[in-house]
Amino acid sequence: MSEAPAAPRTASADPDRAPGIDLLLRPPRPRAGWRLLPARVFAMCAVELQKLRHDRTELYTRAVQPALWLLIFGQTFTRIKAIPTGGIPYVDYLAPGIIAQSAMFIAIFYGIQIIWERDAGILNKLLVTPTPRSALITGKAFAAGVKSLIQAVVVILIAAVLGVALTWNPLKLLGVAAIVVLGSAFFSCLSMSIAGIVLNRDRLMGFGQAITMPLFFGSNALYPVSVMPGWLQAVSKVNPLSYQVDALRGLLLGTHAHVALDFAVLLVAGALGITAASSLLGRLAR
Repeated sequence: MSEAPAAPRTASADPDRAPGIDLLLRPPRPRAGWRLLPARVFAMCAVELQKLRHDRTELYTRAVQPALWLLIFGQTFTRIKAIPTGGIPYVDYLAPGIIAQSAMFIAIFYGIQIIWERDAGILNKLLVTPTPRSALITGKAFAAGVKSLIQAVVVILIAAVLGVALTWNPLKLLGVAAIVVLGSAFFSCLSMSIAGIVLNRDRLMGFGQAITMPLFFGSNALYPVSVMPGWLQAVSKVNPLSYQVDALRGLLLGTHAHVALDFAVLLVAGALGITAASSLLGRLAR
């Protein structure tokens, strides 16, 4: 009687592990925060665009105020010729300032949304994810920039209908878009920083209303810095809105402007705003 064949020896997979088998035996290494940042920024911007897609009422209502500024204030002061504008019609001079104002008014109340997310429990869920706080703040800041950019397009179209001599150079328009996004990112971070301090929607609305008008009238949006009193000129020099308006005026109208300096100031202001808002984000979740 022949012997039964010996069972084959079980080879261990440990010594010579197939390529890629490690992915089945241990979880993948989490991505670093800097790799999550672009995805988070895109996700936040997509959420904001989805909101506008489902409800365009905000676009229509927010277009009323800049239209009134250009139609009434701009047309009237163009006839009066009381403000020196360097030889251009006052409504042309005013249009870049109204673009910056409209963007700021959208961004400055952006902290209300993050307080609402805190009250709804959404913020706590976001904070327990591996996404860095700076990525969350940056995403929200640039989402505010996208909304402000849409508003800027509306204001530019209104200004074009009124006959404002704006440039249509594609490179300069890209610069305008970058300036609007950077300015809105700073003001939204300022709003979220205030939200991290006051922790209440009603208080935030009060603070927002208290600082928007001084920021607007303490800038060069309505009149040149040269006609301001000395103390207001000092305020204008530290006001990021002044640098935003100066860059928009130079790009859209071709007037003399320090565009490189304006970009640098807004970049630094945006970075400081993101840092401040990120450090205060934890207070909202307590």
